[in-house]
Amino acid sequence: MATFLYNLGRLAFRRRHFVALIWVALLTLAGVGAASAPAAGTTSFSIPGTEAQKAFDLLEQRFPGASADGATGRIVFKAPDGQKMTDADNKATVAKTVKELGGGTEVVSVTDPFTTNAVSKDGSVAYTSVKYEVPGMELADSTRESLEAAGDDARAAGLTVDVGGDALEAGAEPGAAGEIVGIAIAAVVLVITLGSIVAAGLPLLTAIIGVGIGVSTITVLAKALDLGDTTSTLALMIGLAVGIDYALFIVSRYRNELAEGRDREEAAGRATGTAGSAVVFAGLTVVIALAGLAVVNVPMLTKMGLAAAGTVVIAVLIALTMIPAMLGYAGRKIRPAGEKRRKASDAATTEKQTTSQKQAKPNMGTRWASFVIRRPVAVLVLGVVGLGAIALPATQLELGLPDDGSQPTSTTQRRAYDTLSEGFGPGFNGPLMIVVDAKDSDDPTAAFGDVADGIKGLKDVVTVTPPAPNKAGDTATITVIPNSKPSSTQTEDLVHAIRDKGSDFKADTDAEVLVTGTTAMNIDFSQKLNDALVPYLALVVGLAFLLLIVVFRSILVPLKAALGFLLSVLAALGAVVAVFQWGWFSGLIGVEETGPIMSMMPIFMVGVVFGLAMDYEVFLVTRMREAYVHGETPSQAVVTGFRHSARVVVAAAIIMMAVFGGFISSSESMIKMIGFGLAIAVFFDAFVVRMAIVPAVLALLGKKAWWLPKWLDRALPNVDVEGEGLRVHDDQAKGSDADEDRELVRV
Repeated sequence: MATFLYNLGRLAFRRRHFVALIWVALLTLAGVGAASAPAAGTTSFSIPGTEAQKAFDLLEQRFPGASADGATGRIVFKAPDGQKMTDADNKATVAKTVKELGGGTEVVSVTDPFTTNAVSKDGSVAYTSVKYEVPGMELADSTRESLEAAGDDARAAGLTVDVGGDALEAGAEPGAAGEIVGIAIAAVVLVITLGSIVAAGLPLLTAIIGVGIGVSTITVLAKALDLGDTTSTLALMIGLAVGIDYALFIVSRYRNELAEGRDREEAAGRATGTAGSAVVFAGLTVVIALAGLAVVNVPMLTKMGLAAAGTVVIAVLIALTMIPAMLGYAGRKIRPAGEKRRKASDAATTEKQTTSQKQAKPNMGTRWASFVIRRPVAVLVLGVVGLGAIALPATQLELGLPDDGSQPTSTTQRRAYDTLSEGFGPGFNGPLMIVVDAKDSDDPTAAFGDVADGIKGLKDVVTVTPPAPNKAGDTATITVIPNSKPSSTQTEDLVHAIRDKGSDFKADTDAEVLVTGTTAMNIDFSQKLNDALVPYLALVVGLAFLLLIVVFRSILVPLKAALGFLLSVLAALGAVVAVFQWGWFSGLIGVEETGPIMSMMPIFMVGVVFGLAMDYEVFLVTRMREAYVHGETPSQAVVTGFRHSARVVVAAAIIMMAVFGGFISSSESMIKMIGFGLAIAVFFDAFVVRMAIVPAVLALLGKKAWWLPKWLDRALPNVDVEGEGLRVHDDQAKGSDADEDRELVRV
């Protein structure tokens, strides 16, 4: 591996014009394709294997043309104090609004609140529902604008009007401000780490090119593969993160090779052969983590994971080829590592010629590693106990999906949600749709009535609407209004209670009863992700464990890496629960509404953070392994690894925290939660696990850390991540030179 990448790096350095031309051509081709690609529209959302999805599919079959997946909008009216919505003037105002809404081109139906009993008991609140032909993500902008403006006349008449429902959903807007801030911080950190603007610019340039190719390709394929905006967002986030990381490590190693006195082409080859080998295996762990999302069996997540994995592959290829090419263009503008310090040291020691005084001052990584080696038990206990304490809230994790109730209070969706809760009860915003399949029943009408009556007797039920059968009369829908808000455990218990009673309905009426609707879909989705978390962890960590055995040729080092990751991700989940579910310190980051954690958050965090954590592990520990293989003691190898890699790993972690932390300022609670969770997870893993727990464990294990059974050592492929083959190549070259010298002397 190291020898192949060494030759690849030298080739890219020499043929830099050709390499740069290839990547620019690919970027141009992808960009042109993206610009001319048809609009992707919405992403179909399905949860195979769940009851809610089964009921939804049944509705599509038995109620054709009903637009079961069409968007719904709600216009909520509230009368001024002292008035009622049933007053003549207010009724006339609402009627005018209903008429205006009915004229939309994508509108299927509009309800009249005064004929559908959509007025609160005290008469202060009324609402009208608008049903559209297409899902909210596919609505035309003009349709959405008409919905938002529909209440203008009513507001002018003195009514309070707000709009809710999924019809206001729009495509995911890119977090341009957060990305710009993240890139700006990354640039500053890169300049400090690499010592020059040119060196710092290379990781940014190549990362942006890689992300451009990846995201543009996703845009080209979006229509054909049914990819949504969130797919591009995830690919952008991950591609930018690993693209900067991988390029940073190779450029940093290049500067170290220059400091060893090698010429620039040789330094580029060796940097690609050593750090590049680590890039390949770090990239493989990220790809495994993202592609492993397929085990959840949610098509949307599978597509997101595979698309992001493809972007990571592009980032790896760019780091291995374009970075050496760019190093060739940069020439002497990139200086050897420590050049300024050496010049300062030479000036300071002009009058002090002793050897000890000429020695360079140990850097921060060396001093920290030496401190940990002297006190490994204390550092290990403090790190494990600290992360364990932070992880405790994760035991109370509750999963759910955001709705209008989690929106900021300044939004019209949130105001509409709150007004409906006040007028009709908290459960009104999360109705359950019961689908009764009585095709095998002798008396479908009686079966529908029996099911409705049976549900009325359940706990936490406020309203059960009369059954609404289809034209064939063999299937009906019943709407159930719970007494609790959609995200509450009481509503979830009600869903399970209705499903548990389904066997009784089947025995008594020969009718199958299914629960669906947005609330039930959210509950099923959360449960499916929760059930998939352990298998996903086992798959991802297991495959990565095997891969790291090949990289480090050790059993204990990969085991320590996997356990450390689990500790950091559990601590991050604990922090997320404490802030977003319990409300601790929520005011500091602007959390307006606490509640269940977004269903995708745990598994999403596991996938993303695992990939980045293994990046840090591979880059830090491979340098230790390299030093150990080349003859240093285990303790010396730890110090050497930190001396060369700690600064770069810290810089990479800060960059990632800046990128993810930029999303905390978002007004969307979901985006805010993802940004906070990923940023705090990177902090825990990079600074506590990799920089403290890892060296402490290695110091305690000593030579045992690098033990591998002989039979396994013989069975494993020799990938040579440490670059031992390059050292042999040097020795052979030196031997050849020595033979030539002896021959000249003899002659």
